[in-house]
Amino acid sequence: MTKLRILFGIVFSVAGILHFKDEAQFRKIVPAYLPFRKAAVLITGIIELVFGAILLIKKPTNSQKNTMIAFLWAVLPANIYMARKQIPLAGKQLPKWILYGRIPLQFVIIKLIKKL
Repeated sequence: MTKLRILFGIVFSVAGILHFKDEAQFRKIVPAYLPFRKAAVLITGIIELVFGAILLIKKPTNSQKNTMIAFLWAVLPANIYMARKQIPLAGKQLPKWILYGRIPLQFVIIKLIKKL
């Protein structure tokens, strides 16, 4: 589980950094009906950086794992929106199967975080 924790730590950290590096791209996957889309991207970037640091430093507490799981549930609509609208990721149009494949993958990640 330590390797998985470190892998998730790296993934969360990189995703957090990308929220700042490519903020405009990430803003496109925030559903249009939500207000303050830029702020949402930046705030979720900060949250992902914090999660990444926690996972890289130590085994998360149950409270921290539950917070990560709640976060993944909260951002799930953005992944669904991205797949439905066929929004490019990092400027590249991905095949539908990859965009839709990310959705069930998120449930797998949630299950794995519970076991960390």
